[in-house]
Amino acid sequence: MLKIQNVKKTFNPGTVNEKVALNGLNLHLKEGEFVTVIGGNGAGKSTMLNAVAGVWGVDEGVITIGGVDVTNLPEYQRAKYIGRVFQDPMMGTAATMQIEENLALAARRGQPRTLRKGITKAEREAYMDQLKILDLGLENRMTAKVGLLSGGQRQALTLLMATLRKPKLLLLDEHTAALDPKTAAKVLEATQKIVEKDHLTTMMITHNMRDAIAYGDRLIMMYDGHIVVDISGKEKKNLTVEQLLNLFSQASGSDEADDKLLLS
Repeated sequence: MLKIQNVKKTFNPGTVNEKVALNGLNLHLKEGEFVTVIGGNGAGKSTMLNAVAGVWGVDEGVITIGGVDVTNLPEYQRAKYIGRVFQDPMMGTAATMQIEENLALAARRGQPRTLRKGITKAEREAYMDQLKILDLGLENRMTAKVGLLSGGQRQALTLLMATLRKPKLLLLDEHTAALDPKTAAKVLEATQKIVEKDHLTTMMITHNMRDAIAYGDRLIMMYDGHIVVDISGKEKKNLTVEQLLNLFSQASGSDEADDKLLLS
């Protein structure tokens, strides 16, 4: 479903601020695969996600989604293939609109606009069923303005909106990092339910090693712009945080892990 082949990206080339962010990156994701991505600051995690999403172009290499070469497509043209949830809970929703209105916008993304009635009874019932998956009681607050919701509620709603149209690829960019631990756990549980229910191909970036181990069916660790650890199946299921740190040390040739990674 996703192929990243020999992708390279350098910021500020030829200057004192030159930074090689992606260094011959290769990654293939099968349909329905849920991959967690971990690594220290500057490892290339967010650069990889943004390169896939089309936020910026790459210097070399090829990116395909569902067999379609998107390497040279602008961000807005890739949007029909991708659902994305950002770290900031405020980014994915319209605060002055109601919950059901936000969901309607997400459900009709890419469709022609008409003058028919705003939200039908059938659509409203469908949205209520979807909201129940989140287990946050939002199905009883359909007409509430999104700006009145907590950060965790908004992030959960953003997750639902990003997956309503069943994207070929779901990108989660540290989508629980700004939430308190209890709310983050709720959003992660909802993420797992939605991904499994719709068999979504998913890439989730996280700094939390426990979350990287607990969620998804495959774990990759990045270092210096490429992948240094790639484990799945039983090996991932039985992995401990200590073992993951040891793997990182062996693969990177360094005993030092990023402070943010360790504190998480």
